[in-house]
This record gives sequence, C-alpha cells and structure tokens, in this order.
Amino acid sequence: MNKEQIIDNRIMQKAETLVEALPYIQKFQGAVVVVKYGGAAMLDEELKKHVMQDIAILKLVGLHPIVVHGGGKEISKWIEKVGMEPKFVNGLRVTDAETMELAEMVLNRVNKSLVQHINSLGVKAVGISGKDGNLLKCVRRFSRGQDLGFVGAITRVNPGILDDLMKDDFIPVICPIGYDDAGNSYNINADEAACAVAGALHADKLAFLTDVEGVFTDFEDKSTLVHTLSVSQAQSMIGSGTLGGGMLPKLQNCIDAISRGCEKVHILDGRIPHCLLLEIFTNAGIGTMIEKD
Repeated sequence: MNKEQIIDNRIMQKAETLVEALPYIQKFQGAVVVVKYGGAAMLDEELKKHVMQDIAILKLVGLHPIVVHGGGKEISKWIEKVGMEPKFVNGLRVTDAETMELAEMVLNRVNKSLVQHINSLGVKAVGISGKDGNLLKCVRRFSRGQDLGFVGAITRVNPGILDDLMKDDFIPVICPIGYDDAGNSYNINADEAACAVAGALHADKLAFLTDVEGVFTDFEDKSTLVHTLSVSQAQSMIGSGTLGGGMLPKLQNCIDAISRGCEKVHILDGRIPHCLLLEIFTNAGIGTMIEKD
C-alpha cells in the first residue's frame, strides 16, 4: 500500500466516524448531559484538554452539558502545603472550619480553571457553586454517628439557576459546595452532587469519568466488562459482594440518580482520550451504561 492510499484510508475512516455519529447527534439534540469530572482525567493536563474538548463538542452539536467537578486530591495537596493535620473518621475526611475554608478556596480555584479551559474553545461556560441560586441545600453528614464537621448531605436541589444558564447558552460548571439555613458552607462528595443535579433536572444522561473501564463481573478478568446493566441487575451485583470496594458506592450513586429521575448513567474510563464522544456518539461505546428496568 502506497503513501497516498494510506492517507486516503485515514480520510475515509474519519468520514465514516462522522457518519456513524450522525444518528446519535440527531437523537440527542437538546439532551441534558451531566458530566461528573474527576480522577486521573482531572490531574493529567493532556486528558483535561481532551475532556474539555468533548464538552465543547457536545455543546456545539446541540446537547446541554453540565459539569460537576471534584478536587479532593487538590485539597489534600493544599492541606499539606499549609501544614495542617488531616483527620479521618471511617475513611472519610473530617472537615473543620479551617479545612472547610481551605477546601472552598481550592475548589473555586479548580472551578475557574475549568471554566477558562472551556471558554478558550469558543463556547460559553460559567462557574458556580451549590451556594449560588440556592442550588444545593445541605445538612451535616454523620458517619456511624460520628460528626464529620462541614461535610454536607444534600437535602434539596433548586435547579432554576441551571435552567437559566442553559437557556442563555452557557455551560454550567458546578463546584460541590453547599449551604444550610444558618449560612454555613459544606463540602459535598462530587459524585453525590452530580447525582442530585442529574435527578433534579431529569437529565438524559449522567456520565461518571472514573479511573476504571466500567463494571466487571470479575475485576481481575478484563473480558468480563458489562456494557449494559438494568437497575435491578446493578442492585443484584451490589448485593452479591463480588464488586470491588470502590465500585460499590459508584454503582449505588448510579441507581440513586436513576431513582431521582435521570434517564441513563454511564461509568467511563476518564483515562481514555475523548471517552465522552466515544460513549455517546459511537455504536459500540466504551464503558458501562445503567438504565431503568
């Protein structure tokens, strides 16, 4: 095969990929897609660029992406920098007033960096926290009766500010900080925040970018990746005791999001460049999709 034929084949493959995406672009016109962004895709600058490109493309082809981001590793880094002593209860970080102040500063810094990335790609993004527009109301979370400090459990979602931003053609980028009636700030688990937002908006899709390929029936055997799960099948897997510890809360969050009103949830490997586009706009997809029975 000569050089010209190789170039022609590459061009044809690109054309075929666009044609394959066409029915999905048509199907998901106007769809609300909540993306929970974290893990390795957040720490690696090249992966971050790919995720931001995916989100911009989703917007440009007529979908309504919303980003909910984490930042736990960045918070840990800054806690060490300022010489504070991290405390944990049952594996969960205790967030006292000083830690909460630092966490809010760090998460807002992360938030504005993501907004800048998206804006640089020619689409409009706005960074908000769960305190803006009374988006995420919280109460204090306890772990087996022990106080975790300013760690929030979401009690109410007010999605009005998100509806307004989407109507004005903005991509909302949400920092997982909530509030209570007394005006206190709370650090919220980003997975839980994404589930609550997706449910309140009755989102068409919620995509978790993780550091695993998806759900496996046997994590040691990569050929056992499950591409599609119903809620009842997911519940059976949770009850079977065969899942790895990290996947248990993730899968429970998926079920919770669907029970709140989200249509479908995707668990994707955020380490794969352009994983969002591959999952949404190709026939095969790459991760695990959970849907209603």
